[in-house]
Amino acid sequence: MTDLCRCGWAKGALDVVYHDMEWGVPVHDDRLLFELLVLEGAQAGLSWSTVLKKREHYRKVFDQFDIAKIAAYDADKVEALLADPGIIRNRLKVNAAIGNARAALEVQAKYGSLDAFLWQFVQGEPQVNHRLGLADVPARTEISDQMSKTLLKHGFKFVGSTICYAFMQAVGMVNDHVVDCFRHAELLSGSKSPLAC
Repeated sequence: MTDLCRCGWAKGALDVVYHDMEWGVPVHDDRLLFELLVLEGAQAGLSWSTVLKKREHYRKVFDQFDIAKIAAYDADKVEALLADPGIIRNRLKVNAAIGNARAALEVQAKYGSLDAFLWQFVQGEPQVNHRLGLADVPARTEISDQMSKTLLKHGFKFVGSTICYAFMQAVGMVNDHVVDCFRHAELLSGSKSPLAC
């Protein structure tokens, strides 16, 4: 697998698996969308590799990212989370995850699903980009700006435009694999014909 052309950020073992199996694949499951929104917020100021190393433990202590369960967390649960070295122990980020669960429940009630609400920003279809290299990939776009403003209005936290764009990349709202990465073509066609470097 090491001879495949990949996006330059996929270097460590966990990064490679995430890149090859998940990053950029369209997600329409509310639980997974919420998980990735929380994790992208937790990543702020840190590396994605740090988050990936803690992801399984996050799933364990955050009830597999069950939105309703997280929305019901109380002060005791917050303190237990902040004492857990298996997650990123930042009070603002932990509180944001809980507040975001409550906001997500309101969005589900209003829009039918978190999926419908989030995917409206790309009219329900992945945007296919043709990036030649990592330097061509923006940190934010007009659409991520709009998503950020809308999420903030709905009470979400840790959803700045840069976080929103990283989220859009993660859940396949945009295909930002560079053009010579084998996943760029796979996601377009559904084929399994890796490009060797």
